[in-house]
Amino acid sequence: MPPDLRTSVGTVALPTPIMTASGTAGHGAELSAFMDLGALGAVVVKSLAPFAWAGNPAVRVHQTPSGMINSVGLQGDGVEAWIEHELPLLEAANARVVVSIWGRTVADYGRAAEALSATSSAVVAIEVNISCPNTEAGNELFAHHPVTTREVLAATQGAGRPRWAKLSPNVGNGLPGIAEAARLGGAEAVTVANTWFGLSIDPVTRRARLGSVTGPGSGGGVAGPAIRPLAVRAVHTVHAAHPDLPIIGAGGAASAEDVVEFLLAGASAVQIGTATLADPRACARVTTELATWCAKQGVSGVAELVGAALI
Repeated sequence: MPPDLRTSVGTVALPTPIMTASGTAGHGAELSAFMDLGALGAVVVKSLAPFAWAGNPAVRVHQTPSGMINSVGLQGDGVEAWIEHELPLLEAANARVVVSIWGRTVADYGRAAEALSATSSAVVAIEVNISCPNTEAGNELFAHHPVTTREVLAATQGAGRPRWAKLSPNVGNGLPGIAEAARLGGAEAVTVANTWFGLSIDPVTRRARLGSVTGPGSGGGVAGPAIRPLAVRAVHTVHAAHPDLPIIGAGGAASAEDVVEFLLAGASAVQIGTATLADPRACARVTTELATWCAKQGVSGVAELVGAALI
């Protein structure tokens, strides 16, 4: 009998724990040319605001050892345009959709959430990206403060869907407290986590390699395999503090064993991001690898791995 890959993130049931990461799989069904989107746990779309946004100036992405640093700036046409043009393509692909939303103000998040309230059942959850720069909080991140974290999550209750709070890892030992604030605001789960702040400087020009160097990101967010041990620890830290709070792990996963690490640390599902940029079939490949790994290790189902690390 094949291993059971089914998992759940709070009230959201998924056929596998593997999903895309916001910002790495486009706004719609772009990856359907490479895999069956309906076979994934979920497709997490690039973050949407209640308005169109052009994003940051070039250069937006630079390769780093075992990863990349980026400052794309959440470019997009906005929630309403996404509902009209992209959601139908995802519905046709039988995808379970998680919509990531962002805003410059608390009210923006509320508007984005309200706009999604009447969408179809294909939208299974809303990922509230509070770990992006904003202006209302003085160019800080909402996710860096318990009060603003709770305020934003509370403002999105009009979505009519389970809400997952996408947290920032750049808060030191404060991550469990931020996770609790998100839950108090109405988050059913937390995504741990977004990118780590980084800066890359060209030694010849003596200038930052990315076009945007303002804000708390100090030039960009570092992603990829280099951050995976940091992300696994972040997941474990939150799970240890809140064992009943569902977690979606994110940060450098590119193989079945990477996914298992996150599961053992306490994640119920795992997002694959940077690996998809190099290989658009990464999520499908890792799903197949995970089934093979479980069969070889005598694991009957992935649910038994969640939080099972002997630490």
